[in-house]
Amino acid sequence: MKQLIQAIEAELIKVKRAKILWATFIAFGIAPVMGAVFIFVMQNGDMSAKASALIVKAEAMNLQANWESYIGILTQAVGIGGVLLFGFVIGWIFGREYSDKTAKDLLALPTSRTTILNAKFMVCFFWCLLLVLSNLLLAFVFGMLLQLPPASTNTLVQVLINYFVTTFLAILVSAPIAFFALWGKGYLAPLGFVILTLVFSQIIAATGYGTYFPWAVPGLYSGVAIQYKLSLNNLSYAILLLTSITGYIATIIYWNRTDQTQ
Repeated sequence: MKQLIQAIEAELIKVKRAKILWATFIAFGIAPVMGAVFIFVMQNGDMSAKASALIVKAEAMNLQANWESYIGILTQAVGIGGVLLFGFVIGWIFGREYSDKTAKDLLALPTSRTTILNAKFMVCFFWCLLLVLSNLLLAFVFGMLLQLPPASTNTLVQVLINYFVTTFLAILVSAPIAFFALWGKGYLAPLGFVILTLVFSQIIAATGYGTYFPWAVPGLYSGVAIQYKLSLNNLSYAILLLTSITGYIATIIYWNRTDQTQ
């Protein structure tokens, strides 16, 4: 346990010094900003003519000027954009040593290889969790400024559960990306894999089988379209969980058995 804590502290120091940390918060923060813009336009009918495109988009999404719709926007951003950004975060954490030519230095540490990877996975989890929490904080600030009507406790609890479950699914399905970062020895392979999964998510979802494609599940669960969320079943979640576990095991095995000196 002591070695794991030390490894986590070392990873946190690396992340704290990286400029990419704040870039991810800025990129992810676009969602609450855009959500606030949508709601502001809807609240001000006299702006409808000037922002007709936004009104049409908001109506297509069945948005209303309330907390339920606002947090729903954030949830959909996590289900779709989170898969991309979380994948980027994991790709960076697991691939940066290769890009910086310091991967061999990790092997010289008096810490097991598995412990090092577990520390990286845990830092990834906390980083992604902080991203979604920061969006909630921004949404709260914007919501107060927009004077959104108070939501009932039951409604608020339900939308927050939906938000955090979507987050958990998006983080889980990102686990295999760590393997591609190690296998590709850098950022390019994991980033390419993430983009490929997003493309296939759209294609497979269009064919009606998105419920069984793990990278499409977070987006479907987020409530992009209620009929798609209702189509998810136990097999959908089982496939996603199996994909996550397989990615984790593959990462550990590859890291422990591959000659990192080459």
